[in-house]
Amino acid sequence: MKLSDTARGALLMNAAMAVFTLNDTVMKAVMQSVPMFQAMFLRGILATALLLLLAWHMGALSVRLSPRDRRFVALRALFEVLSTLTFFAALRHMPLANLSAIMQALPLVVTLAAVLLLGEKVGWRRGLAIGVGLMGVLIIIRPGPEGFSIWSAMGLLAVLSVMGRDLSTRQMSRAVPSVLVAASASGVVLLTGAAGMAVQGWAPVTAREAGLLVLAAGLLVLGYLTIVGAMRQGEIGAIAPFRYMALVWAILLGWLIFGTLPDALTLLGAGIVVASGIYALLRETRLRRRAAQASG
Repeated sequence: MKLSDTARGALLMNAAMAVFTLNDTVMKAVMQSVPMFQAMFLRGILATALLLLLAWHMGALSVRLSPRDRRFVALRALFEVLSTLTFFAALRHMPLANLSAIMQALPLVVTLAAVLLLGEKVGWRRGLAIGVGLMGVLIIIRPGPEGFSIWSAMGLLAVLSVMGRDLSTRQMSRAVPSVLVAASASGVVLLTGAAGMAVQGWAPVTAREAGLLVLAAGLLVLGYLTIVGAMRQGEIGAIAPFRYMALVWAILLGWLIFGTLPDALTLLGAGIVVASGIYALLRETRLRRRAAQASG
C-alpha cells in the first residue's frame, strides 16, 4: 500500500522525535561521568564532520550568502550555543521526561514571540491556547521553594534560546541551504565545547563512553535529516503535532534507562501544554486553508 505524502511526513516526524530523544538519552548517560563541555566537544567533532561532508556533497559550501543572511546565520549559531548549554545543564540534573515536558512549550512560545517581535497576527482563540499552555508550564515547574529548582530555570532558558534560534531561522531567505545552517551551528557548538574544556578540564573516556558519543553524533545527524524530510512531505499542519511524540519517547526512555517516571502534576501540566499546542497548530492550519481558498 502506497502511503500519502502526509502519512510519510508523519512517520518521518515521529522517527525524528524518537531519534532526537534517544540522542538526549545517550548524552544524559554520558554526562554522568564525562564533563559537559568535553561531551559537547567530542560529539561535535563527528557531527560537524558529517554535516560538512553532507553540505559539500550537496554543493552548499559554495553558496554565497548575502550580508543579511550571514548575520542571521551567525545569530542562529549563537542561540544554538545558548540552547545547547542550558539544555545540557538541565538534562544532566533533571529527569528526561520532566525536561521534555518543559520543552513542549516551544511551539507556543515561538508563536507568542512572533506576535510580539515580528508583528504576526494571532486571533483570540490561539492567544487563549498560548495562555493556557503557559499555565501548563507553570504546573510542570511549580514556582516556589519546594517545586522549582535552578535546573527548571535552565530548562526555561533552553526554551527561550531555541525560540531565538527558530525566529532567526525565519528571517533567513530561502537561498540559505538548511544543511549549511546546521553545519555552521554544529561547528560553533564544537568550538564552545573546546573553549569550555580549558576551564572544566578533561576526564578519561572509556571505550563505552566513546561508543556512546559516536552514537550520539550519528543520531544528531540522522535526526536532522529525518526532520527536514518530514517538513518537506504533505501538509505541515497535519505533521507538526507529531513533534509532541518526543514527550512519549522521553517518558518511555526515562523509565527504561534511568528508572524515572514523571509525577501526576508533571503529566497534567504536560497534557495541558500538548493539548494547547495541538489546538493552536490545527487552528493555524484551518486559517491558512481559508486564506488560500479566498485568494484562489
